[in-house]
Amino acid sequence: MPEGPEIRRAADKLEAAVLNKPLTDVWFAFPALKTFEQRLIGETIERIETRGKALLTRFSNGKTLYSHNQLYGVWRVVEAGEVPQTKRVLRVKLQTADKAILLYSASEILLLDDDELAKHPFLLRVGPDVLDLTLTVDEVKERLLSTRFRRRQFSGLLLDQAFLAGLGNYLRVEILWHAGLSANHRAHDLTPEELERLAKALLDIPRLSYNTRGSVDENKHHGSIFSFKVFHRAGELCERCGGVIDRTMLSSRPFYWCPHCQK
Repeated sequence: MPEGPEIRRAADKLEAAVLNKPLTDVWFAFPALKTFEQRLIGETIERIETRGKALLTRFSNGKTLYSHNQLYGVWRVVEAGEVPQTKRVLRVKLQTADKAILLYSASEILLLDDDELAKHPFLLRVGPDVLDLTLTVDEVKERLLSTRFRRRQFSGLLLDQAFLAGLGNYLRVEILWHAGLSANHRAHDLTPEELERLAKALLDIPRLSYNTRGSVDENKHHGSIFSFKVFHRAGELCERCGGVIDRTMLSSRPFYWCPHCQK
């Protein structure tokens, strides 16, 4: 499943295609959204926000399209009027004079006003987004040490969108390697230096991934520019200490680490 950096880059691509251009055609697959099709003609998309793995497409009339790709959803940018050959099921079409953005296969799609958006269960539950540049290291440390999260092992905590939105398995693996910590550590047990190192890595690694990766293939969610230190490198040597990188399963996901320097 794509993680926060991949979702944000997908939003960037959508914005580049249709931002601030009047909509000439709008189509929704779900009957509950059909009444909004004509109301959105002539409106513009003002911005596309990400909240972890959810996209919020903001229209000029105050409505917001909430969509969550989950496992199978994918957005595509095409020329206006183009009908791609695909086995995926089209859910949303938002078209301008020259480009269209198409959402396939997603099942969680809603059109909401601001009050409804503020009450959405996922958005109420999700934590701060790791790609939000206003989020600071001190705020992450405070979150790590909060009563809610301080005694939870990092193996599960770093996959919990309620802690920080946009984290996922490859980020969990790489963050813990950069922080020199094992998956069974808890914030409660860390020294101030370890806590600082982890909080920095929780922001730096997702932002580095977002800023440096190339284009993302929908079937290969991880680009080639960002250099993995341990993810998918079982049996290779750790570049920090020369130990052998190992692989196991934690929280039902493959986990990679260096047992020599992540004790």
